[in-house]
Amino acid sequence: MNKREKLLAKAQMGAELSYSEFQTLLTQQGWRYSGHEGSHAKWVSPAGTRLMIQDSKGKAKRYQVRLFLKSLDKEVL
Repeated sequence: MNKREKLLAKAQMGAELSYSEFQTLLTQQGWRYSGHEGSHAKWVSPAGTRLMIQDSKGKAKRYQVRLFLKSLDKEVL
């Protein structure tokens, strides 16, 4: 299992991700950074799904990771 697969598996298991790990995961899955709006960073998937994420003391918010995983599942189908 390579680093990319390990990071995705970590997110799918519900483990806490750092904000930087979450950004890396988004990039690895083809999402692109689309700018900031206040404290939120805007990301867009290859299919056009938009996701706002924010740093919470160096950690990714779990509900935002779950939203990402749900949209990833929908886009794969």
